[in-house]
Amino acid sequence: MGSTRRENQSPEKNHPCLWMQAGVVHRKFCDIDYDCSPCRFDRIMRQAAIQNKKLKEEGKTPKGKKAEIVFWKDRLKELPTNRRPCLHHMKGRIDFRSCTHEYRCGNCEFDQYFQDQYTVHAFVRPVDFLDVEGFKIPQGYYLHQGHCWAKLEEGSEVRLGIDDFALRLLGPLDQIKAPLVGKEIQQNRSDILMNRGKFEAKVLSPISGVVTAVNSKLREQGNVANEDPYSEGWILRIHSSNLRQDLKNLMIGDETETFYSQEIHRLYEVIEDTVGPLTADGGQLNNDIFGNLPQLGWERLIKLFLHT
Repeated sequence: MGSTRRENQSPEKNHPCLWMQAGVVHRKFCDIDYDCSPCRFDRIMRQAAIQNKKLKEEGKTPKGKKAEIVFWKDRLKELPTNRRPCLHHMKGRIDFRSCTHEYRCGNCEFDQYFQDQYTVHAFVRPVDFLDVEGFKIPQGYYLHQGHCWAKLEEGSEVRLGIDDFALRLLGPLDQIKAPLVGKEIQQNRSDILMNRGKFEAKVLSPISGVVTAVNSKLREQGNVANEDPYSEGWILRIHSSNLRQDLKNLMIGDETETFYSQEIHRLYEVIEDTVGPLTADGGQLNNDIFGNLPQLGWERLIKLFLHT
């Protein structure tokens, strides 16, 4: 099973990191469009800040090169309220606006408005992805065995969608329905519904939480997910209260690559058992597997690969 890593972006030296903007570090630039979740530097800085805060609470003095590190939000909170920059300004998305919620974006009406108006239309694409026999896996995304992905965002916010494998397996969809804002979803429960003509399929949720945003476009244009599964084709956004535990049941990185290789192998076996040996021409599976091979059976594919 061959795989190829592809780069979609080259580093840009004109986007100062949030830690640099807050004055915690002197020089550090962001090359992943402020998508902090997969950033190793952000992870190291957070760990150092947490450790230093813990030591100070115990009455101890942090020592070493990382002794002065504090969380960037805490450094900005030292500023007068009218001088604290909104996170969206720091990310270069709006002109200056002060933060009045001490960087608790979940309580901010403007943040909700911004997410509704901006994020729906300008969702950041993955920095790079892995290609496994023509199927794309975005790096930094978590994957459920039912082929639904989860991408960590600010705080405990998580964006969910259906992966490239499932969408190519079932072909272009007419609509994808998700629970409304305020509703709860549960990990391993069939909370997402998608349709193709008379065919229907349920998708298992990868994470538990409360829905905070829904991509309403998919109710009328489900094929948007087929065309762009990891950005414009996102399905819903949730706030998770049990994120750490839920993530233990998901795959990421090498685990995902291994899983994809196994799923592709299983799919080839199903196809060959149904229609006979495939031609050994080195080709890859197309974008509408069920549409081209309806004899595979919709219900059979749903049960085998979506586990619903």
